[in-house]
Amino acid sequence: MSALKLTQIGNSVGVILPKEVLARLKVEKGDTLFLTEAANGVTLTPYDPDVEEQLKLGREFMREFRDTFHQLAK
Repeated sequence: MSALKLTQIGNSVGVILPKEVLARLKVEKGDTLFLTEAANGVTLTPYDPDVEEQLKLGREFMREFRDTFHQLAK
């Protein structure tokens, strides 16, 4: 666990992430991170939670109509 310090960045306040955290998240300057609320605070992730939900729904749809897709593929 690391303590992060809030820093003035122009008219905003930001936090500077250590290189180790950037490497672990597999992000670099210019990438987008998503902050979501969690039961014990917040989660910071490079993955868009909306896209994840859409993928989940798509997988459920494909599983439900697996036989139909199999017939169409013939």
